[in-house]
Formats: sequence, C-alpha cells, structure tokens
Amino acid sequence: TLGCPACFNPKDHEQPMQQVLMGASPTGFGFDYTFDCTGNTDVMRSALETAHRGWGECCLIGVAASGKEISTRPFQFITGRKCGGTAFGGWKTRDAIPMLVNKMQKGEIVLDHFITHRFSGVAGTNQALEALHSGDCLRAVVTY
Repeated sequence: TLGCPACFNPKDHEQPMQQVLMGASPTGFGFDYTFDCTGNTDVMRSALETAHRGWGECCLIGVAASGKEISTRPFQFITGRKCGGTAFGGWKTRDAIPMLVNKMQKGEIVLDHFITHRFSGVAGTNQALEALHSGDCLRAVVTY
C-alpha cells in the first residue's frame, strides 16, 4: 500500500468507484487526500470526486494520453475540493536525482517492488512498451 491506509482495485467491485470510495471513507463524504497515478482520466475524475467535501485535496500524478480531458461538475470545486498535479513529486531533478540515487544505493529507498516486468535486449524494448500500454505493468526494466 506504500503508506496509504487504503487502496482499491476497480476490478474487485461491481459498483462505480465513486460509490465504493465514498462508502469506504470514514465520514461518507470522502477522503482528506486522494491520488491518481494511472493517467486514466476516469480514475482522475474518481480521485477528484472522492476527495472530502470542504477540504479534500486530489493530486494527479499519472500522465493522461494526449488529447484526453477530465469532465466533472463545478459543484466538486464549489464545495471546497482542491485538485492539483505534480511532476516528480515537486522535486528539482538537477539537485534531487543525485541525492535519491545515493539513498537508493545505500538501501534507504527500495525500488524493486515498483518493477513488475523485466526484459532483455533490443527486442525487449518493444515488449516493455507493450507491457506498459497493457495496464498490467507498473514499471519495466530493459537490460541491454
């Protein structure tokens, strides 16, 4: 769960995710923070609409396909929800990447559980891209 108190897979539920998530929230009015890491605009909308009324914050991390749009009712914002995005967690890559690599090498940051597929060789590049596009792959590593 990567530190989240709850994670939900839409494939495990028959009803719309907004219903599932609102029903699972402590107050029935949503969660304090919601995140989308998929880039799927339907999931982005669910993340926004299940942020708590009055103060909930939605953070969009996943990158949607070119030309895709999110539609929602203005009521979602009028009731106090906030929605923003982040690239690289707000880190300044020029300064942060060397520090993060150092932490990873020391074992302070574990990345292995994010890698779901491994491929080798030039042919593996296309296989990795297919796996990523399938939606079954979180991160692929190609070794040359």
